[in-house]
Amino acid sequence: MKKPRTIIRKVTKRNGRTLLALVDALAAYEKLHPPTPAAKRRLLAGCSGPGKRFDAWLAVTDGKATGYALTFETYSSFRALPVLFLEDLFVLPSSRGAGIGKALFLFCVAEAKRRGCGRMEWIVLDWNRGAKRFYRKLGAKPLDSWEHFRLEIRR
Repeated sequence: MKKPRTIIRKVTKRNGRTLLALVDALAAYEKLHPPTPAAKRRLLAGCSGPGKRFDAWLAVTDGKATGYALTFETYSSFRALPVLFLEDLFVLPSSRGAGIGKALFLFCVAEAKRRGCGRMEWIVLDWNRGAKRFYRKLGAKPLDSWEHFRLEIRR
């Protein structure tokens, strides 16, 4: 059987609705409410507008959008280098097992190298065993001595 061909494309205003559909699919997978219409407008503006704050990438396999990654830079004071933070990496459940997630992940690693980043970081839900196996197979290690904290800022 022929392996499907996956191309990684930057999200633009032209293909932004495709990103939004995949974000909705991620919300469904994680049993969360999808972004509101206002949040979706901010999401598109944040990756393709004049005030761009992050990058989003679509995985297109045999002409069909099958996944996405969303990244932005932070900074490491101790390494004195940027860090590429992987906010989302999602592949439609029906498209898993074909190497699409690996292609997206390795694309992000290459992007981190291109930007001169000292590392790449991300967070995995504690119940997502499949994601943990996936990242470990690619050489990633969990940080045992760090806890993730969050403070919600109300608008």
